Amino acid sequence: MSKIDFTKRPLEHELDPIEIASRDEIIALQTRRMKWSLTHTYENVAHYRNKCDAIGVHPGDFRELKDLGRFPMTTKADLRDTYPFGMFAVPMAEVVRLHASSGTTGKPVVVGYTQQDINMWARVVARSIRAAGGRRNMKAHIAYGYGLFTGGLGAHYGAEALGCTVIPMSGGQTEKQVQIITDFQPEIIMVTPSYMLVIADEMERQGIDPRDTSLRIGIFGAEPWTNDMRREMEQRLGIDAIDIYGLSEVIGPGVGIECIETKDGLHIWEDHFYPEIINPETGEVLPDGEFGELVFTTLTKEAFPVIRYRTRDLTRILPGTARSMRRIEKITGRSDDMLIIRGVNLFPSQVEELILKDSRLSPIYQIVVDKDGHMDTVAVRVELRQDLNDDSAAAAAARDLQHHIKSLIGISTKVTVEPAWSIERSLGKARRVIDKRKL
Repeated sequence: MSKIDFTKRPLEHELDPIEIASRDEIIALQTRRMKWSLTHTYENVAHYRNKCDAIGVHPGDFRELKDLGRFPMTTKADLRDTYPFGMFAVPMAEVVRLHASSGTTGKPVVVGYTQQDINMWARVVARSIRAAGGRRNMKAHIAYGYGLFTGGLGAHYGAEALGCTVIPMSGGQTEKQVQIITDFQPEIIMVTPSYMLVIADEMERQGIDPRDTSLRIGIFGAEPWTNDMRREMEQRLGIDAIDIYGLSEVIGPGVGIECIETKDGLHIWEDHFYPEIINPETGEVLPDGEFGELVFTTLTKEAFPVIRYRTRDLTRILPGTARSMRRIEKITGRSDDMLIIRGVNLFPSQVEELILKDSRLSPIYQIVVDKDGHMDTVAVRVELRQDLNDDSAAAAAARDLQHHIKSLIGISTKVTVEPAWSIERSLGKARRVIDKRKL
């Protein structure tokens, strides 16, 4: 029997008790909550119950965590096939908020929350901000988009729950972003990493050194970014750059986060979200330490529980370090982001790493994939740094990047290095790849 009260609210200087619990205590809690979640979903979501019945599995078959592998997975196709509310497990009268994904590749995924879901979400985001170094009475500038996207409101409620003063700026209005940061003096900013670079560019355009602002902690999520990008932002902005993980289907931001003490992977809040790694081709569950596709089961969600949801994010599970809960390796790619170019697998993050190794180049780039007859073609557009305006430097950088992509990744590309501000800026998630083969 656990001696830890997992419902006790910690003092300002304390961690949540579950963050420092033993693995045995965490597993015992997960097992109890998993039984509830499987039963709750089976009894209240007809679509998932039908999938279980089709393969002859029932929540009563679950006795320990390894039994989860017997249950069917949930995919984005399931969520779209039941659009808009077919995966909800409570009556609409109990749903206090709706969010939705962007729906850029089809119908959006609609997610519902009970009041208890909202409260839990705020707690895990507050826990995440604290793990990133945030503290009560700091000011948090929220530049994630507000609205149906989960980022803005998820970060907002979590920062308030921690005791921060929230600046609900949302995305866009980049000149005003800089003004508000300059005038209001926030210590924390929560934003996509690509838009943080846009804000930094605007600071420099206004003659402001980004290292001289009040910002001390950047909590960046909603899109993959590399450790090279971390070094770029920390050097350029004089901050600690922390990766936060989440997705709308599971809760939104706050599923996991890097801890400022170590920055060695994202600790998953396993008391609410149970992770697995599978072989993306076969669905086989892989042991901790093996690289594959991340799958989540929610343990406490009421309105929109998901069982074994395939995220398409590629990573591996590692032991805990700064916290007892296990980590996932920093995600830099997704199985559905992978480009196959003339038989060679290419992830945008591979190109980004090579760009960031060249001091002449800005981390603003696009990869354009097209066809010339039956052959795939790849063009890479990247910007020269703002302090350079030299055609010969641009030409040399283009030749070097083209050579490195060919020798290290194995594909031929056409690289153009353009002046600063040539590539359209994103006010949210960056559009790194334009695949014209799909048009």
